[in-house]
Amino acid sequence: MSYPGYPPLAGGYPPQPGAYPPQPGAYPPQPGAYPPQAGGYPPQPSGYPPQPGAYPPQAGGYPSQAGGFPLQAGSYPQAPPPGSWGGGPSGGYPSVGFDMSNSGYNPGMPGGPMPQHQGPSMAYPGQPSQPMPGYPKAPSPNPSMPGYGGAPAPMPGYPKVPSPNLSMPGHGGGAMPVAPQIHKGFRGTIKDFPGADPLKDVEVLRKAMKGFGTDEQAIIDLLGSRSNKQRVPLLRAYKTSYGKDLIKDLHSELSGDFRKLVMAMLKTPFEFDAYELNTAIKGAGTDEACLIEILSSRSNAEIKEINRIYKQEYKKTLENAISGDTSGHFRRLLISLTQGNRDEREHVDISLAKQDAQALYAAGENKLGTDESKFNAILCARSKPHLRAVFLEYQTMCGRDIEKSISREMSGDLESGMLAVVKCIKNTPAYFAERLYKAMKGAGTNDKTLIRIMVSRSEVDLLDIRKEYVKNYRKSLYTDISGDTSGDYKKLLLKLCGGSD
Repeated sequence: MSYPGYPPLAGGYPPQPGAYPPQPGAYPPQPGAYPPQAGGYPPQPSGYPPQPGAYPPQAGGYPSQAGGFPLQAGSYPQAPPPGSWGGGPSGGYPSVGFDMSNSGYNPGMPGGPMPQHQGPSMAYPGQPSQPMPGYPKAPSPNPSMPGYGGAPAPMPGYPKVPSPNLSMPGHGGGAMPVAPQIHKGFRGTIKDFPGADPLKDVEVLRKAMKGFGTDEQAIIDLLGSRSNKQRVPLLRAYKTSYGKDLIKDLHSELSGDFRKLVMAMLKTPFEFDAYELNTAIKGAGTDEACLIEILSSRSNAEIKEINRIYKQEYKKTLENAISGDTSGHFRRLLISLTQGNRDEREHVDISLAKQDAQALYAAGENKLGTDESKFNAILCARSKPHLRAVFLEYQTMCGRDIEKSISREMSGDLESGMLAVVKCIKNTPAYFAERLYKAMKGAGTNDKTLIRIMVSRSEVDLLDIRKEYVKNYRKSLYTDISGDTSGDYKKLLLKLCGGSD
């Protein structure tokens, strides 16, 4: 079907000189926008349905172009004011950037094309939106126009799917805000080095150790710029190229804390954790703080992998090793953590959080003596988001922070263990920042703790740890490492630190 003055041309109506004369049933002048009017041109089977990609995004609406269709007396109303969709002194719509042969492009007005059957509601930017009836469920024609007409940016996935809410306010009048999913992203300081080649890397290491003396700077530059998954394959690549053991060669060439740091960086995260746990247990005395630090900060999957590696490397289970080296409620706490069975759901049930807070209060502050088993059951089994809610409820209920209650009710290794679990659950980066601060403050440095945290968190959350360090101790982690260490050891630690704050 065609209308007088509108020849049925395939692929859209090309611009005609002199514009279209006024037609019966034309659109009467409307303020602001062109809503559908009775007597206008209804959609016809022979019309051009909206197609995806019909209108590419244009910044700031359609600017006026020389050569547009001049307005005719008695024809359609003047275009909107400059700056709005189609605005401009000449009132013409440009053909620049538009494919006039696209069947979704439907010129229908003198002075320029009029969109037909577009989104659920269309309006000129800055004008109240007008719903368009008969909108077909097709993708939006404006794929990447953020904040169309002053509205918020489109939701994720838009425009590849139709609008999920056909009754939402039009884009011209402000789209309904959609909270995007928050992706925290990578918070480590060491990233994959682009284009790293293990065979070339081991050549650099071999050259650094060959002959008289060792080029420590070459070793620092290479290992300090490779991620763990790029460092570990160097062991096999070195043996493939030279028939020698990289660990043994480095061990013989290096010394002191620098050597310990390099050895730590050439283990996988799980191998390193298993090694540190074994070192903390064996020999005279036990490094209880190391046991708690690792077991309270790792996920279920990580703890299960640490258990597997430990059994493989040391021919006994981690649980048996801990049982033979600790005792009492502290042993129970560690064995609970080695199960890797903490609830990891994100959902928080406030009523259950209140019950748990009451149970902790009844087991500690509100009774003579302390029921350590109740603390153990709640702190080792509940999810971290749930426990954060429990700690808030606890403080509201008895007016005292859970950490202060633990310090009042417990002592020795159990107290420090429970406190470490609570701190790690409340704020893991702040917990590690405190561990680093204590490792360096005062006379001497706890290099074992310093190396362990810098290596194990460099690809996890060291950027967050640095932030907490500055916030809590009024100086950067970089500054404290610089002042507390020296030589090649300091240089490689600062590479892992990644910069000052």
